[in-house]
Amino acid sequence: MADVEAGETMRAAVLAGPGEMRLDRVPCPNPGPGQVRVKLEGCGVCASNLTPWSGPEWMTFPGEPGGMGHEGWGVVDAVGAGVDAIAPGDRVAALSYHSYADYDLAEASAVVKLPTGLDGQPFPGEPLGCAFNIFRRSDIRAGQTVAIVGIGFLGAILTRLATDAGARVIAISRRPFSLDVARQFGAAEAIPMDDHSHIIEQVKGLTGGTFCERVIEAVGKQWPLDLAAELTAERGKLIVAGYHQDGSRQVNMWLWNWRGIDVINAHERDPAAYVAGIREAVEAVASGRLDPSSLYTHRYPLERLGEALDATRDRPDGFLKALVIP
Repeated sequence: MADVEAGETMRAAVLAGPGEMRLDRVPCPNPGPGQVRVKLEGCGVCASNLTPWSGPEWMTFPGEPGGMGHEGWGVVDAVGAGVDAIAPGDRVAALSYHSYADYDLAEASAVVKLPTGLDGQPFPGEPLGCAFNIFRRSDIRAGQTVAIVGIGFLGAILTRLATDAGARVIAISRRPFSLDVARQFGAAEAIPMDDHSHIIEQVKGLTGGTFCERVIEAVGKQWPLDLAAELTAERGKLIVAGYHQDGSRQVNMWLWNWRGIDVINAHERDPAAYVAGIREAVEAVASGRLDPSSLYTHRYPLERLGEALDATRDRPDGFLKALVIP
C-alpha cells in the first residue's frame, strides 16, 4: 500500500550553487529490500548544512535531490522486501539523508516509531538523539558543575538533561535571548560570551577556583573551544559537541596536558548509536521529561529552504532551530 504509484514524481530541494537552492521534480524513490519510504512531515535544518551552503572549493554542483536533509520525520507509506517490524501508516523519526523533499528512503533499522502521544508534534529525531548521545558520553553526575559553551537547540537540551541529573549548569552564550532560554531550561548561572578573561574569572569565582568537572563546547568555532578548555577543571572532561568542519583547529596542548583533561569527541558515527539516542529522546519527550517544543522557533515551506539556511547561519534574534515543512 502506498500513497504514490511507480513512476510518479515528487518535489526535492537541490543545491544549485553557493547560496542557491532550487526546487525540482524528481522520480519518487521506491524502497529496496530492508528499506522503508517515508512521506515526510518535516525536516530540521542542521548547522552542518552551512559549509556546503557556502560553496567551498571541494563542492560540486548541483547536489543530490533532497541532499543535506537528515533530520526528517513522517509517516511510512511503503516498505521493501523483508521489512516486518515497520508497516505503512507508522509514524517515525528517520535517520536518512535526502529529507529536503516530499519523500525519503531509510533503512528499516534506522527509523524509530513515534507513539501516538506525539501525534501532531514535530520530531527531528537526529538532533534530539545527538543530544542524548552527547549527554551519555559526557558522564555528567549529580553534584558536578557543568559549563555549556553555546546555547542553541543542542545546548538548551543539554542544559535540561544535566540539570535533571543533579548538576549545576553554567550556561555561556553570546545572545541574551539564548541565556534566557538556558535559564528556562534549568541553568543555575548564565554568562554572556563576550570577554574571554572576564568569563574565566567569573567561572573561577563560581567554582571556588577549581573550575568545572565537565565542559561541553557546543559552538564549533576556535574561540569557544579555547575558552572551554580553560574552564575545565584538573582531571575534568572537555566534551567537543560543536561541529568543527570549516577548517583546522589549534589546541592548547600545554593546558590540556598540565590539567590532565580528558577530551571527548561526542560525535557518533555508528548508525546504531544514533538510533539508540533517538529512542532515548522519544521516551523522554513522550513521557514529558523533556519538552523541546519551544526550541522550534522558525518554520519554512520547502521552497524557502534557502531562507531557513540563511537564518541558521545568521541566527537572528529569537532563533534557535528551523524546521522545513514540505
